[in-house]
This record gives sequence, structure tokens and C-alpha cells, in this order.
Amino acid sequence: MTTSKVINCKVKRRKGVAVGQNDFDDVLQLANNLADTQPRRVLMQNEPTSTSLLTPEQVTHARSLIQKLTTGLESAIYGQSRLLELTTICILSRGHLLLEGLPGLGKTELVKALSSLLGLSFRRVQFTPDLLPSDILGAPILEETSEGRRLRFHQGPIFANLLLADEINRATPKTQSALLEAMQERRVTVMGETHVLPAPFFVLATQNPIELEGTYPLPEAQLDRFMFKVNVNNVSSETLELIINHRQQGKTPQLSQALSLDELNELFALVDQVHLPKAVANYIARLVNATHPDVPGSPDFVSKFVRFGSSPRAAIALASSSRASALVQGKPNVGFDDVRRVAESVLSHRLILDYSARMEGWTTPKVVEALLKEVSSVAKEIPADIAG
Repeated sequence: MTTSKVINCKVKRRKGVAVGQNDFDDVLQLANNLADTQPRRVLMQNEPTSTSLLTPEQVTHARSLIQKLTTGLESAIYGQSRLLELTTICILSRGHLLLEGLPGLGKTELVKALSSLLGLSFRRVQFTPDLLPSDILGAPILEETSEGRRLRFHQGPIFANLLLADEINRATPKTQSALLEAMQERRVTVMGETHVLPAPFFVLATQNPIELEGTYPLPEAQLDRFMFKVNVNNVSSETLELIINHRQQGKTPQLSQALSLDELNELFALVDQVHLPKAVANYIARLVNATHPDVPGSPDFVSKFVRFGSSPRAAIALASSSRASALVQGKPNVGFDDVRRVAESVLSHRLILDYSARMEGWTTPKVVEALLKEVSSVAKEIPADIAG
């Protein structure tokens, strides 16, 4: 594609010849190509020491490693391909995952399968109303030593690579807040002493719908620390038949480790090398900015139904998870479709709606869906003398 087709459109325009749809498509394709290539030159000029773009061999190698992980997950969880894809993307983005759904849908089994396939240390905490922060973080214990009695810190279950916070919204807000520092800083502070958590560190939490009795809604600061929130839906009758025939007594198969720690760290590095074009970064920024009702030019439904929009952490999460999504799809650079693929999981739990939204039938996923339709991929429209 060259600029000659753009000039041809201008010539047609001046001669009074109508510009056809094919001509417009050619111009739009050229604009997208320029948007994707220009950031590469800026990146090399401003960051000469940064990592290079992924080669086809690196992309193929990454896909083979990811395929080993997804194949293992599919053997443990039936009929939830979308859920497994989002879980894989979240892990590759080094983010925390919140799963919401009714009991018995396989949320806990998914987390257990993930720990087996990755070979990571795994601890599970069942959240209950009487659970205390020290039951998660650990606490100093008075012990007898050769030098007399000393307080010695005993690590809690949070000191693992993968922490399963089962039914997290059944614990009180005080206990829920114990995870705030750990999820953001990858460390905990007890009695003025800071203890670093193992790397990598993930919190994969499950929660029941807030309409159920005995639940405490997670505070906004806690929700914001989860990169993804994914709703786990019921499976089809065909999937239920498959479960009945292959899962006697509900037992899951024994899974062997699919990826080593070195291979997982290699995938993390490859995700960081996925190229994020400037045009896509601009789209992410405009999409997150459009969630705020007080921003000039925000959509009417946002001004009417949204009380508070997404934080800058949402934009960072969108960029990171879009990179991982592109690598899962076998691409060395991020496209607009990768942003749309993860937008609902990143944004829906970070929006606070007005009370009137429920009366009008609006939910946070519906708001995100409408935003994806409202916010255009490119910031500037093609000039009228070219578009015709």
C-alpha cells in the first residue's frame, strides 16, 4: 500500500468522480499501517536500550508454551473456553484474578489446576466471617531461644506463589483489606516489619454473587487491584453430559506440570516485548477516559448512569493484558481487537453506577459494551476531501 491511492482519491474528488468504498477502504488501511509503523521509529529513537520486537520464531515458541498450558486447563475444566482464555491472559500479564459465580461451577478447581500445571507453591484460604488478618498474613509468636524469649514471625498462607482466596466476600472488610498491600506491592508489613512475598505472586479469588446472604461486597480499593473480574456462567447440557461421563464422584484428573518456572518467566519477558503501537495506546487512554462522567465529550449514557469511572490502574491493566492477548493469538504487536477482547474483564468491576442505572436496566458490562461501540479506534477522522 502506497500514498498513490490517497492521491488518486483526491484527483477523483477534484474531477467530480465519486470515491468508491474500495478507495475509502484503501485509505483507511493506509492510515492504520502508518499508525502501526510510526511508533516503532519513536521507540528506537527514545529508548535505544529497550528490547527488540519479537521475531516469528519467538512468537511460535511462545504459542507452543501457551498451548501446553491451555491444553492442560481444558482437560480439567470442560466447556469454559472463554474463561480459560481470560485466565491464561491474566496470568501472563502477572495480574490478580477475581472469579464470580454460583457455587459448584468449577472456580476452585480451575485455580487448583492452574497451580499444578505451573508447578507453583499453592495455598488455599477459606474466607469466613470470623477470619482474622493474621490468619492470612501470619503473626509474631513468642518463642524460647538460647538468648531468652523472642518474638519470631511465622508466615501465613499468603507466602506462596499462588493464593486461592475462596469465597473472599464472606470475610469482613477488615480481613479483606489485609490483602491490599500484598496485591499491589508483593509484600506484607506486620508490626512494622516488611516481608517480601515469593515471586511470582498471584491472588486468584472466588466470590459468590452479592445477592446471596452472608456476603460483604469488596471495597473499591480492593476491586481495583484485581486485573480481571470474570463471571463464571453455567455450562451447556452437552458439557454436563461430558462431566457426568468422565468425572465420577466429581474427581478431577491428576495433572502433571506443563511449564517450568524458567519457561513461565520466559513468557513474562516475551509478553513485555509485544509491541504496543501508539495508535492503540491512544485508544486505550481515550477508552478509559470516556468512563468518567465529568470529562467533556463523554457519552450521554456515561454522564447519566456512571458515578465514578476507572482509575489509571485500569489503563495500565488494559495495556498489559492486551499485550498478553496478542501473544496468545500469535501476534508480535497489539491490535485494537486485543483491547476489545479484554476490555470488559478489566473495566466492568472498576465502574460505579448511579442508582438510576439499575432502574433503567444498565449494568457495568452493558456500559463497557456501549463504550466499545461509542469510542472510535482512531482519534482523528479521515479528512472530508479524501473520504468523499
